[in-house]
Order: sequence, then C-alpha cells, then structure tokens
Amino acid sequence: MNLRGSFLSNIPPVTRHLLIINFLLWLATLVLQRTSAIDLHDWCGLHYWRASDFNAVQLVTYMFMHDSHGIAHVFFNMFSLWMFGGIIERTLGVKRYLFYYLSCGIGAGLMQELAWEYTLADMVAAVEAGRMVIDAVGTPITYNDFITVGASGAVFGILLAFGYMFPNMPMYIIPFPFPIKAKWMVIGYGVVELLFGVSGTMDTVAHFAHLGGMIFGFLILWYWRRSGTNMGGYGNR
Repeated sequence: MNLRGSFLSNIPPVTRHLLIINFLLWLATLVLQRTSAIDLHDWCGLHYWRASDFNAVQLVTYMFMHDSHGIAHVFFNMFSLWMFGGIIERTLGVKRYLFYYLSCGIGAGLMQELAWEYTLADMVAAVEAGRMVIDAVGTPITYNDFITVGASGAVFGILLAFGYMFPNMPMYIIPFPFPIKAKWMVIGYGVVELLFGVSGTMDTVAHFAHLGGMIFGFLILWYWRRSGTNMGGYGNR
C-alpha cells in the first residue's frame, strides 16, 4: 500500500500543492544558503517598500518562504493549513479558495508594510535628513534589513474563514480541557495578535500581518455573503 500517495491524494488539490510548494521552497532556501551562499529571502521575501530590494511581486512570493534556521516556522504554518485549508477548499471550491488564500496573504503583506511605515518613522526621518542609522551594537541599518516571510497571514485568513463559516464547531485546544467554539477561538487569536502587535511582544513575529490576513479574509467573506454567493458553512456544523 502506498501510504504517502494515499495521504496526499486525500488532501484537496490547492491545499496539497500549497503544502508541497512551501516545503520545497523551504528546503531549497536551506540548501542554497549552505551550499552557495544564495539567500532566496533576499529575492522572494517581502521588503519594506522604500528598500532598493523591494519588488511588488514579493507581496505574493513572500508567503511561500519561511525561516530557514529551523523547521518550526514552516511546520506549524503547514500543519494549520493542512488542518483547516482542506475544509475551506471543499466548501468554497478550488478557484474561490485559491483567490481567497492569495488575497489574504497579499492583504497581510500590505498590513505589514503599513506597520513598518509607522514603526520606522524615526528611521525614515533620519535617512531623509542624511543621517546614518545604526543598531545597538553600532552596525549601520538600511531599509533592506527589513524583510518578512511566511504563510502565516494567509493561514490566519484560513482560520478566520473556518470560524466565520463554522462558528459553532467545537475545537479542543491545549491546555483547555473543554471544547471552545470556533468563533471564539478566532476572536481570541485576533485579540492576542492585536495585543502582541501594539505592545511589541515577540517583535520578531509579524503580528500585524497576521491581523491583516484575518481582516482581508473577513472583508472577502462578508462581501461574498452580502452578494449572495453560496459558500456553504454557517451554523452548527
């Protein structure tokens, strides 16, 4: 029995290909960094829009890149995509699901750009005034140093869709010994991300990008529902 083939064949096509592409690009990034000193993050990661390395295409490519210093980043994103993405894909259909996923990722990237524009205001003013900006250890900082990667924004959009479309689905989340309805799980995630983003907690994580994915996801689903688009879901399933 081909267990690997059976496992992959049970995953809907878009989710399956997203999983494969993300893992392959993570592996390629890891190998190239160690064998040829090429860092795909420099090309495909999302840069601050004022940076010389910024390219608008990065608003798409960045969501397929992940931290190459370990497997945790790509694993947990893909685990969440595997858990919830297939359900949303079967509900929305292939084309609408792909549009939704990419739109949430792009929305997350735009939100991250806005967050940078706000948090880097002092740096922008210094550069425009002709002053050099250095970090705590005296190393010069440039706009190109600000890069974000990861599918988290798109995945948070998928989580939002699950809570929006199946609000009363019971979810079991460690360490809680009791089930939590999907809508409260999603709201809880959103509140935590907002608090972390505003407070600067875990500042290496793009909290506002996560929120951006959820916000864009909500707006898309809200529009589809208002326009009478049949999406399935809703209720107590």
